[in-house]
Amino acid sequence: MRAGPFRRAAVSGERGAAVVDFVLVTVLLVPLVLGIVQLALVLHVRNTLTAAASEGARLAATVDHGPQDGVGVTRSRAAGVLAGRYADDVTAQQSSVDGYPGVVVRVRAVVPALGLFGPAVTLDVEGHAVEEQLP
Repeated sequence: MRAGPFRRAAVSGERGAAVVDFVLVTVLLVPLVLGIVQLALVLHVRNTLTAAASEGARLAATVDHGPQDGVGVTRSRAAGVLAGRYADDVTAQQSSVDGYPGVVVRVRAVVPALGLFGPAVTLDVEGHAVEEQLP
């Protein structure tokens, strides 16, 4: 006897097995994918804040600008890419960078661990620059 295009299950107990397999695989894969997306979000926020802090420190280290100018630039750069709440806690102060006078800009931000809600991850990033000296 020849098998048709649609074979019947040999055992009636195998019906619905594909649905169970799909659910078991989905239960494992969905949290994995969501975890990867969350990690990417936190890394994006951290890298953006670090770049903004570095730009602010470089501006604050120039002769004609001060630490508060660096805070303003850092806030505007961070708020231009991310939500404005990530740029709320920005500080700048004069410091020593490898033994030379410099400026350090610090940004502290709270990133929700589950995207829009849930427990949060606190990020503390810094940008350093050596102060420009007049000849």
